[in-house]
Amino acid sequence: MTKVIPHSIFSEFDINLFKSGKHFKLYEKLGSHPLEVNGVKGTYFAVWAPSARSVAVIGDFNHWNEAEHHLHVRWDGSGIWEGFVPELGVGTLYKYLIHSNNHGVVTEKADPFAKSCEHPPKTASIVSETTHQWKDKTWMATRKDKNALDKPFAVYEVHLGSWKRKGDNEFLTYTEFADELVAYVKEMNFTHVEFMPIMEYPYDPSWGYQLTGYFAPTSRFGSPEDLKLLIDKMHQNDIGVILDWVPSHFPEDAHGLGFFDGSHLFEHPDRRKGYHPDWKSLIFNYGRNEVRAFLISNAMYWLDQYHVDALRVDAVASMLYLDYSREDGEWEPNIYGNNENLDAISFLRELNETLYANFEGIQMIAEESTSFPMVTKPVHMGGLGFGMKWMMGWMHDTLEYFKKEAVYRKHHQNDLTFSATYAFSENFMLPFSHDEVVYGKKSLLYRMPGDEWQQFANLRLLFGYMYTHPGTNLIFMGGEFGQTAEWNFQKSLDWHLLQYEYHSGIQQLVKDLNKLYQSYPALYEKQFSQEGFQWIDYGDHENSVLTYIRKGHDPEKEIIVACNFTPVPRKKYRMGVTKSGSLKEIFNTDDKKYGGSGMKNKTLKVSNVSWHGLDNSVEITIPPLGMVVFA
Repeated sequence: MTKVIPHSIFSEFDINLFKSGKHFKLYEKLGSHPLEVNGVKGTYFAVWAPSARSVAVIGDFNHWNEAEHHLHVRWDGSGIWEGFVPELGVGTLYKYLIHSNNHGVVTEKADPFAKSCEHPPKTASIVSETTHQWKDKTWMATRKDKNALDKPFAVYEVHLGSWKRKGDNEFLTYTEFADELVAYVKEMNFTHVEFMPIMEYPYDPSWGYQLTGYFAPTSRFGSPEDLKLLIDKMHQNDIGVILDWVPSHFPEDAHGLGFFDGSHLFEHPDRRKGYHPDWKSLIFNYGRNEVRAFLISNAMYWLDQYHVDALRVDAVASMLYLDYSREDGEWEPNIYGNNENLDAISFLRELNETLYANFEGIQMIAEESTSFPMVTKPVHMGGLGFGMKWMMGWMHDTLEYFKKEAVYRKHHQNDLTFSATYAFSENFMLPFSHDEVVYGKKSLLYRMPGDEWQQFANLRLLFGYMYTHPGTNLIFMGGEFGQTAEWNFQKSLDWHLLQYEYHSGIQQLVKDLNKLYQSYPALYEKQFSQEGFQWIDYGDHENSVLTYIRKGHDPEKEIIVACNFTPVPRKKYRMGVTKSGSLKEIFNTDDKKYGGSGMKNKTLKVSNVSWHGLDNSVEITIPPLGMVVFA
């Protein structure tokens, strides 16, 4: 086997950008790249290891022996080691064996920029190249319109390992998902799918949130080429793709990023800033230029190479605060004496500015659980620059309310109405995510009180209320058909439940809610604006009834929503309305096709009796544990 030939694909400009933290396409330079040098085919390797004394490429081609293939360190102080190995091509297994200047430490590491990895528990990187011919030109050309903040986002959150399995509890492949999952999401009328992390991760119980291969799709379900096919197929069917992305922490696995070259290269060297006590993982050093470039390049990579439409950024709150999950004495204040992580804040701003500037029509979504201000305001206004933020407070308050027996709900109406006081402070997405159906919290269905009929009616009402509340929507897989068991990442959802009428009824309801949401601009055009929402009455706690109006750009096309949170039907219930004429029922969660009792409203004549402070009113029927929508 030929030795390493000195070769570089870095320009001086690349190196200057890298050192200053401004090189955002590092995946084109670092890592392994099959290419031809002077007529000889082989693979170029480049790795950042500034504390290394020597770096060798070891792999199946040299029997994992470090003697033969030593990379050359660049002369420019960048800490990059590189070289070209003839005859190596796609499919080669490799790692880096690093002798550190730090007390003779030796590490054996997977390539941080590898585009493919071995199936866990194996840990080698794989020389990879994809040649996918994209067929989503129409989607990419119109994405800016489909992904805009005044357009519908009905998101189906999916854990690929447990959505559906085959045979002997085996995973489906990306190509099988391209048939089955795409067809299902389209049939259910969701606008977007959100994949829980699909970058390579070693430990199944982490659900993908502990990453070791930031640039490699997990090999559990197939090759990078296969994942591109899946995303392409989603786009060809008018479905946007959101990826969960984890820049907040990474695991200490020996082959991962931690203590990479015998020094704290990627993680912050101070354990108070560099170690996460909850997740027993390491935290990136957001103040280090090259680390920022690594993370922003990684986000760019998925948007650029995989045509991804949005990133949902995990655990933003843990990044923003130095004292997150820490006791007194376990953290150090910033230079102003407070608890904000200034490096992380400036990183998130740069990340969002860079991505929005480079990719038309994408969205950045923050999973941020605190009241940190201006998460979804532009950076130039002092915000963090995200497009949307998960509305964790609404989710928590709503589920707390719904688990109460109906007889007690009149004392807790504020749990539902409080969200309106801050609903427009950010661009909120309403999430019923995977986190709400694990660790003893029960499934959404089994959180509901009452007998079986009431549990299903409550769940229908919950989804109806969600879809008519200001904001965009996200439902975790299984919720859409009333999964009874908590989510288990080790097995398929309980698809057999769909043989039962109540479960198929919930599924039909969600399908129709998605259609309703997309068919009536009043539900999405001003979903982040106070102008898009008006209470009719939020004070009828005795009856546990809420009535409100949703508005879009056309004032003639507002819709009216009435929710009854008790099992007692409200007949001849007088409700104020803004206009004369007649009301037509356009949606009812109590419809028999959903498993309801079938209590409906015929076309209703509006009278000029003033009510609820409005000039006109109408008498309606609100079914038990039901939501009715009128146009």
